[in-house]
Amino acid sequence: MTDVGHDRPGPVAGRGGVKEAAAAITVEDLRVELRRTGHDIVADIGFRIGPGEVLGLVGESGSGKTTAGLALLGHTRRGVRIASGSVRIGDTDVLRLPPAALRRLRGGLISYVPQDPSASLNPAVRIGTQLLETLEAHGFGSGSDERRARVTELMAEVALPTEARYLRRYPHELSGGQQQRVGLAMAFANRPRLIVLDEPTTGLDVSTQAHVLTTVRDLAATHGTAALYVTHDLAVVAAIADRLAVMYAGRIVEEGGTTAIFDQPAHPYTRRLIAAIPHLGGRRELQGIPGRAPSPGSRPPGCFFAPRCSMHVPACDDGQPALREVVPDRRARCIRAEEVLTLPPPTAGRSTTADEPSTADAVLRLRSVCCAYGPVQVLHDIDLDLAPGECLALVGESGSGKTTLARSIAGLHKDRTGEILFDGHPLEGPARARAQDDRRRVQYIFQSPYSSLNPRRTVGQAVSRPLEIFGTARGREAEQKATAMLDLVSLGKNYLDRYPDELSGGERQRVAIARALVCEPAVLICDEVTSALDVSVQAAIVDLLARLQRDLGLSMLFVTHNLPLVRSIAGRVAVMSLGRIVELGTVDRVLRDPRDAYTQRLLADTPSLETASA
Repeated sequence: MTDVGHDRPGPVAGRGGVKEAAAAITVEDLRVELRRTGHDIVADIGFRIGPGEVLGLVGESGSGKTTAGLALLGHTRRGVRIASGSVRIGDTDVLRLPPAALRRLRGGLISYVPQDPSASLNPAVRIGTQLLETLEAHGFGSGSDERRARVTELMAEVALPTEARYLRRYPHELSGGQQQRVGLAMAFANRPRLIVLDEPTTGLDVSTQAHVLTTVRDLAATHGTAALYVTHDLAVVAAIADRLAVMYAGRIVEEGGTTAIFDQPAHPYTRRLIAAIPHLGGRRELQGIPGRAPSPGSRPPGCFFAPRCSMHVPACDDGQPALREVVPDRRARCIRAEEVLTLPPPTAGRSTTADEPSTADAVLRLRSVCCAYGPVQVLHDIDLDLAPGECLALVGESGSGKTTLARSIAGLHKDRTGEILFDGHPLEGPARARAQDDRRRVQYIFQSPYSSLNPRRTVGQAVSRPLEIFGTARGREAEQKATAMLDLVSLGKNYLDRYPDELSGGERQRVAIARALVCEPAVLICDEVTSALDVSVQAAIVDLLARLQRDLGLSMLFVTHNLPLVRSIAGRVAVMSLGRIVELGTVDRVLRDPRDAYTQRLLADTPSLETASA
């Protein structure tokens, strides 16, 4: 049994990690394919999870993680079908059940927690009622008194208030972290044998994330529930999972104990994923993985990772390698796995340093800035300077005010007092009231790469549109500038006529960056621009932003809740809590020697490879 960062009993190890007699769930030869073409999305998927064990299923976006996780519930998205395989929970093969029996199974024997906590809750029904309905639907207990007692027990288990007044709240009256814990309570309500968690902490800040992870780990251990934790955040999975299954292009390419895989991976893809993880312990350049994973129907005949692999040899093209045991309790889908195991542990790129900049000639100055939403004040007397060519990180929990501050600088928040100076002159409150040149030179990149682009505009139209709005270029000249900017963000001319739905999340975010940079801004505000991206794409985007900042002399405000990521891009960091800046200094000083108790708690709650293996 492998332990990462916490002590708890684990399952009995054997081939595939768990002896069949001890397995709570056994998956064999699972294949999910597109109905129209028959091309597989995932295939040859097999693993076992023991009672109380957490298996982390990791990989880049598009690797098939969520498809495999949903298949354990006998569910697929539209246009997809489960072609073959078995999912056995005890004596029950989930994939052989008729629809009515399958509906009874979900929420009882097997449960699911989605990425968006609000998606699992009915906004029109009080949370106490929803918990009771979950128990009633599956016939839990002998009557209403036993079910109400179970609701009280569930709320205590997820560290939420148990009084009737709290249970009468609607989902919108809870924070995102509270909604996610109610979702966990619903999932564990009927003491299932298996729970599938699909990126349940992606949108949460580090403190809320820490509470949710602790809750998942404790509930699984307490009730002996097997858990499949689907995520692209390797630092999170290092803190919670007993074992890992790494997926690439619809296949499991490596499986084994969590600590063993992070210390000494046996597949080149796993090595590159680990090298892309930001570290709290020191400033390093992140390394993305060149290229992108092949989609169903366009995968190469040999190893699917071969076109992106630095260890590629001609034999890799001879056929798809089998997932085989290379050392005890470790399987890998690579013909050179034994050789990979002998390589030095994977690390990020070279160490870098960042000196504290002089703010004497700050391009942006904030003095006594206060912001409100109606009668509620959310920012209090913010003083902050941004030096020319500096990247300043703004960090804090959800609700700390960091996005409100960023939006105020960009003129997207109207209810603001205090002074914001840009190049020595004041910026008006709303963006529409500002001079056109000020709007052009202060640009904003939004969090979601999926909603920040107009789906009816091509990439070329999206990138050239600001040039038309500001009157700096039109027609052929605008297209040429858009092409040059796409080249700058490593996309190129062949993307001009594509639409957003033809792009990956990382490519969409690059388009959003190109659209902002085509305006030739002096200040670039990045609002959680990597939170929806997997570690490899995140590394590529951060490397791109750092290079552009250096080459173009940009001043950048980088809003994030990912403290390890701050190490790789920023020179200084401002920590926000309850609408105030509680700590400000160089990244090295603040992360190594935090002086404010709030910063110390943030760092303690932040998952990282260093803390997980300590």
